Amino acid sequence: MTFVRRATHEDAAEVLRLRQVMIESVHSGDPSTDWHALSLPTLRARLDDPHGSFAAFVVDHPGRPGALAALAAGTLEYRIGRADNPHGAVGHVFSVATDPGTRRRGYARACMEGLLEWFRERGAVHVDLNASVEAEPLYASLGFVRKPDPSMRLRLPSA
Repeated sequence: MTFVRRATHEDAAEVLRLRQVMIESVHSGDPSTDWHALSLPTLRARLDDPHGSFAAFVVDHPGRPGALAALAAGTLEYRIGRADNPHGAVGHVFSVATDPGTRRRGYARACMEGLLEWFRERGAVHVDLNASVEAEPLYASLGFVRKPDPSMRLRLPSA
């Protein structure tokens, strides 16, 4: 059995490291980690808020004390209700990553199960995520299905 726990502020640097692993495996582009220093204070504060809308679930690295083997992070969002979700609680998974040296051990699955339970406890009836081709079998085994998504994105310039 894999021990999964909710990440704390002490895990913030490792959470960012695993986020970078995910970014580099999914997106080509700037591999810079300069943004980590700017992100760290905000992430620590979010990890310290047990009642907030953000959570990260992690598995400790079995061979490196203080390091993490896997991560699943997401937010609980409010959207105006509709027939199949009258209270409007929707989970959004945005970062799942496993340390390259600890893959294929069920750690990402265990982290996802922890995050999904956290969403359930908060009333979410839908959970959304974007899946890479490599990760799709994991998500499908957890019950996720592809949906036709008309998503668009606007990048706002800095103020």
